[in-house]
Amino acid sequence: MSEPAPTTRPESDRLWRPDLVYSILLLISAIAAVALASADTGLLAGGYGPGTAGFFLVFGLFAIATGFPHPVFGHVSFDRIAQVMSILVLGPVDAAWVNALASLIYPWQRLRLGVSLRLVVTASLHNAGLMTFVILGSGLLYEYFGGAIPITTLDPVTGLLLLALVISMQAINDLGMMLMLYLRDMNPRLVFNRFTAVVEHVSGAAGIVLAFAFTNGPLPYFVLLLAVLATGILVIMKYALMRARLEKLVDERTEDLRVQAEEFERQATHDKLTGLPNRRHADSYLQQQVDLAQRRKRTGALALADVDHFKRINDGYSHAIGDQVLERVASILREGCRKTDFVARYGGEEFMLYFPDTGVDRAMQVCSELRQAVESADWSDIAPEFAVTISFGLAEIRDDAHSRTILDEADTRLYRAKREGRNRVIAA
Repeated sequence: MSEPAPTTRPESDRLWRPDLVYSILLLISAIAAVALASADTGLLAGGYGPGTAGFFLVFGLFAIATGFPHPVFGHVSFDRIAQVMSILVLGPVDAAWVNALASLIYPWQRLRLGVSLRLVVTASLHNAGLMTFVILGSGLLYEYFGGAIPITTLDPVTGLLLLALVISMQAINDLGMMLMLYLRDMNPRLVFNRFTAVVEHVSGAAGIVLAFAFTNGPLPYFVLLLAVLATGILVIMKYALMRARLEKLVDERTEDLRVQAEEFERQATHDKLTGLPNRRHADSYLQQQVDLAQRRKRTGALALADVDHFKRINDGYSHAIGDQVLERVASILREGCRKTDFVARYGGEEFMLYFPDTGVDRAMQVCSELRQAVESADWSDIAPEFAVTISFGLAEIRDDAHSRTILDEADTRLYRAKREGRNRVIAA
């Protein structure tokens, strides 16, 4: 069985969440169903007393406790062994309330692990209610079609009925867990896992064998079989926990590698100082935009910008001050452009700006605003009366243009801006 596991939802979530309300209603319905099913015969009507019921309760708790984490969601336990065995010995009604009681008790140990009271209550009520319907529904169907309780023979017909019992229990359990996942805004398909399904069905087969030994074999034989099975459960649990730890380790290493790969990719395509795309990225981006303009007859504008007298800044104040200037200019350019615009450090003190779906007149207006923003920025923290200006050269993207041609045009106009006195924007 897969139990609802503690989630990472913040404790600020409201108390009466849909999953808790559903769990309360589910348990109330389960109690009513048991009461209705036992109205004529009462509880423990099959000839077994409280001692046998107590044994199944303890065994059920052991089977739940020796579980392991579900690969994606919740907790998988071996309680299907106790459930099937108790159905075939006690009958579906008594098996339902005994196993429901075990499912009601077990989640409370999570409080010592720091799980919130609301989550513990939700798990306790949900597990008890769901197990009641899993056992009662499947067990009564098994009885209805002629399944023997207590089980005394294993013939082909009984074998088919037992197979139907185990499959129907798994189906009802999965439907209940899917509904719980849906109420928790999670993907219901997370319930399905091949390894978990194998464990559940093998546990069902083990429960059948134990039930047959309990009702037909001598007590020492049953005790020996139970001890062997308990040892096997512990070995499987140890393997499953080791597998879960290895899968978690692999996931963590995979995530680390993904983050490193992304960082390497960023370092290869972005400038370390300014955080802007570098020349390699800019050339690739420009070629894509030129190709797009040729295919779809789209417009665009390219600007090359260069910090004026940058060599004087480096020589007169230091390269560290020069780096500060470049970082601040990069920030001004980025903040002054649209999210759809492209800003890159093209090399040294030079920047490249691309304005998609923008005419050269509008691009010139934007570059003029950027030029003014750089000039009017407060540079006094570097030195009194310290000033920085920038020049722009603009070129228009045409559907018959090539990236090299456009860059040459923008570079020519940038050179003209420098020649005519700097701190200006030159277009065609």
